[in-house]
Amino acid sequence: MRGLGTLINTGLVIAGSGLGVAVGHRIPERMRTTLLQVIGLVTIALGVSDAIDTRNMVFPLVGMALGALIGEAIRLEDRLESLGALLQRRFDRGVAQGENLFVKGFVTASALYCVGPLTVLGAIEDASGKTPQLYIIKGLLDGFVSIMFAATYGIGVAFSALSVLFVQGSLTLGGAGLDSLLDDRMRTELFAAGGLAVIGIGLNLLQVTKIRLANLLPGLVLTPVLVALFAV
Repeated sequence: MRGLGTLINTGLVIAGSGLGVAVGHRIPERMRTTLLQVIGLVTIALGVSDAIDTRNMVFPLVGMALGALIGEAIRLEDRLESLGALLQRRFDRGVAQGENLFVKGFVTASALYCVGPLTVLGAIEDASGKTPQLYIIKGLLDGFVSIMFAATYGIGVAFSALSVLFVQGSLTLGGAGLDSLLDDRMRTELFAAGGLAVIGIGLNLLQVTKIRLANLLPGLVLTPVLVALFAV
């Protein structure tokens, strides 16, 4: 069944978020902080492992830089945050004024779950109708992370399942065509660019800096295009 992997991944995010909200008050804040830091470190390691596979760092560098300019111009991050704020007003009326945990949880989880090689590779596999092993693995990881995120940020994390459903669902619909469009070199540089974005997610989780991750997403489209145009 095509799309089954996306549905499994989405369901595991919802289940993990619900569990995190239910038991979050029982997890001491210092434990939540430490676990999020561990997740941040692992996320950076995963991003580095993808980024260093590049055959020419110029492609992911230029692709992500141009993509960031486009993202800033069309205000992708602001639009995602606005969507999070809209959902907060609609579904989380109990949040105290001035708190922004709902939006932070929604944006952080959406970026983490929707950026990276597994998202693209899983879509290609999911579109083939084969057993969606990659999305099952990704879903288990996302579900575990959702428990920790929801324990810290609250119910906003559960709404990141909408981002997973939309992004992975859209990629799965075009998965067969996407696989035929990308050659090995384009995949390598695409995953390297995704690795840079994943490193940014890890840095945000560790609160080292604040990278507007959603604005980097156009770079994932531009990088393989640059490879197609200029790689020799």
